[in-house]
Amino acid sequence: MIASKESLADGPDGQAPQETFILNLGPQHPATHGVLRVRTTMDGEWIKRAEPVIGYIHRMHEKMGENRTLAKFLPNPSRIDYLSAMHYTHAFVGAVERAAGIEVPPRAEYIRVITSELNRIASHMVWWGALLSDLGGLTPFLYAFDDRELILDLLEGLCGARLTYCYYRFGGLCNDVDDEFLQGTRAFVKHMPPRLKMYRDLVTDNIILRKRLEGIGPISAEMCRKYGATGPVIRGSGIAYDVRRAEPYSVYPRLDFQIPVYPECDSMARYLVHMAEMEQSLRIIEQALDQLPAGPVMGKVPRVLKLPPGDTCYAVEAARGRFMVRIVGDGKDTPYRVKLRTPCFSNLSLFEEASRGMILPDALAMLGSLDLVIPDIDR
Repeated sequence: MIASKESLADGPDGQAPQETFILNLGPQHPATHGVLRVRTTMDGEWIKRAEPVIGYIHRMHEKMGENRTLAKFLPNPSRIDYLSAMHYTHAFVGAVERAAGIEVPPRAEYIRVITSELNRIASHMVWWGALLSDLGGLTPFLYAFDDRELILDLLEGLCGARLTYCYYRFGGLCNDVDDEFLQGTRAFVKHMPPRLKMYRDLVTDNIILRKRLEGIGPISAEMCRKYGATGPVIRGSGIAYDVRRAEPYSVYPRLDFQIPVYPECDSMARYLVHMAEMEQSLRIIEQALDQLPAGPVMGKVPRVLKLPPGDTCYAVEAARGRFMVRIVGDGKDTPYRVKLRTPCFSNLSLFEEASRGMILPDALAMLGSLDLVIPDIDR
């Protein structure tokens, strides 16, 4: 939609005046994948400035965490990034457990890793299908959701939910896994490698996709550091930063996996990081299944859980990057302060600088490669 049109004064050396117009992408637009508005100043098809406008669905999660008990806030983290719900709940319960000195049984930690990595694959499937849909390819979206459905069936059997999971508890899990889940997960681990190969043949090696992503939307490592970008964005810029290695948590130090890194810094590099991460998640799940110990899935937790005075942080590697929960306790059952550090807010922040001088179709391809979930920005 053209909102306005303006003429600029004569440029240097007596150049003819330029005409620009304002193009609003959103707040409801297929390319924004949510209620996000990008106010773009256009010179023809070229972007002079792209200003993200957020706040349309702000729900005050941090303030909600400060005016209710820890248990009552437990369903909230999964609503922040609904595609990475297990990771976000993991960060919150991990922060509370670290602050309160609660020990989690080993079996529960392994199950947390298994379910988190399944959630990572499901999230990347949505990103893959949505990106290709943005670029005009609708068929891969159907393949992605076909495979994602297998994961949703497994997780639904554990906690009854298919999207916004609330499976983790302070000190462990709400219930143990059964043989049906374990067998189904092993079957999924065997099912996916041939499918990923098919994805590579169908899409990744397709010359049309390559032309749309290679060399498009370069984001340097310095720009990532400048804006605090993490996840596949920074790993697609050649930096091997992953919270599972940089700030080890749960049982990840006991598992062998690689951190996919591509130095090209373009949209294709970010695409390849996502695809390689799904392979590594399958590798992690298989190891966790093989090492899964017997025992309880809940530790000892006080009937009334209160946070001792102090400041505690806990970070996880979510599907889109580093998610950190900071909790300040003052001896009550309600936190004094809750601060949420979400990856999408930082990843979106660099879009304005990175998109300058691009044509609109290329900018949308780059925006899709950032893998944004809007409630993660408007938390």
